[in-house]
Amino acid sequence: MDLHIKETKQLVAEEFSEFFKEKCTTGEDVHIALSGGSTPKIVFDYLAKEYGSDIDWTKVFLYWGDERCVPPSDDESNYKMTVEHLISKIDIPEANIFRIKGEDDPEKEAKRYSKVLDEQLPKANGIPYFDIVMLGMGDDGHTVSIFPYNIELWDMPENCRVAKHPDSGQKRVTFTGKIVNNAKTIAFLVTGAGKNEKVTAILKEQEGYKQFPASLVVPKQGELHWFLDQDAAAGL
Repeated sequence: MDLHIKETKQLVAEEFSEFFKEKCTTGEDVHIALSGGSTPKIVFDYLAKEYGSDIDWTKVFLYWGDERCVPPSDDESNYKMTVEHLISKIDIPEANIFRIKGEDDPEKEAKRYSKVLDEQLPKANGIPYFDIVMLGMGDDGHTVSIFPYNIELWDMPENCRVAKHPDSGQKRVTFTGKIVNNAKTIAFLVTGAGKNEKVTAILKEQEGYKQFPASLVVPKQGELHWFLDQDAAAGL
């Protein structure tokens, strides 16, 4: 595991963007699962501005680790956020973008997207694998849309499942743990003082830390990176 600690959220975004660019300039196809949240917004803005012309986007294929079950025009859509902050600013073929259809029936869409992963991605250990999986972590220790209360979804055999937000009840389509942990590179982007307690518990393996889904991110064969700002890393 590699820790990358920077003073501010902006510096975290800049460091991760450079890391992202290096992973995308090997000349090989790169399959990437994106995350939503406030830090990826800054990453996508910086990435498009500074490295948008350095990356051959015809070799980059974009997916999402989870999506809220809303239309792509909804402000809560991870896809919409990515279009606004990245996709609209770069020259990527439409055929390289594989969005989760949040407007469709959640159960059917989870099955459809599971099939997309099976058909589009290379496989390792008989399981589809990503070159990069971007992850965020909530104040409660959740990652993708697997929360402490539904942590059993992590070990489900499907590639994707339907989850519900514990407070709003909003449905989401989410990767399961087998897809996350099969990636070549997993990168957490975690910023803000509200994340400090869970970051400390997970990375120091404090008592009870395994109740937090983010603690279950343990790559089978790949790299694990945590990109943190000082506020999130203060307890380390």
